Amino acid sequence: MSSDEIGAESTATRRTVLRAGVAAAAAAPIAAGQDTAAADTEPAGTQTGPARVPLKVNGRLHEPELEPRVTLLDALRERIGLTGTKKGCDRGECGACTVLVDGRRIKSCLTLAVMQQGREITTVEGLAHGERLHPVQAAFIGNDALQCGFCTPGQVMSAIGCIEEGHAGSDAEIKEWMSGNLCRCSCYPNIVAAVRQAARELR
Repeated sequence: MSSDEIGAESTATRRTVLRAGVAAAAAAPIAAGQDTAAADTEPAGTQTGPARVPLKVNGRLHEPELEPRVTLLDALRERIGLTGTKKGCDRGECGACTVLVDGRRIKSCLTLAVMQQGREITTVEGLAHGERLHPVQAAFIGNDALQCGFCTPGQVMSAIGCIEEGHAGSDAEIKEWMSGNLCRCSCYPNIVAAVRQAARELR
């Protein structure tokens, strides 16, 4: 191959590379624009920012603006203002945050608020009717089933669930089914007595 032919081939190769580079550079912004457009048209269900979440609590509808990661406990306390539900361990071990959802007791620190839309949520604030206490509340007072009172709202809500679930037939059964609620003041004998009394009254 002559030197002229080698030079021509080298020039052609350089031109090919340069043209390919220019084409790739021009295509990059277009691809980026397509990605942005795709992101802008994501389905509404994938939204991660705050949104209004309808929650029916104690018979009243609330619509706090919440991020998807907010727990029911934080929504009740910080957004709706119902501070009777207590934050203890915040990991489902102490039971201080117990509430009723559709009549079943749950630990509100372990569930997201958005998961409870359309359900009936009951907190300790929704138990009494005016000056008339719920039988479980009255039984706790009558049996001195509290000292510092921090765990009491969760104990009361759990006791209601325990009775309605049919697990208050004996002291041993009450102890077993109330074991998810801890009392730092060790009022357990009085708590069992209160649940036993309330169970008799609610039959």
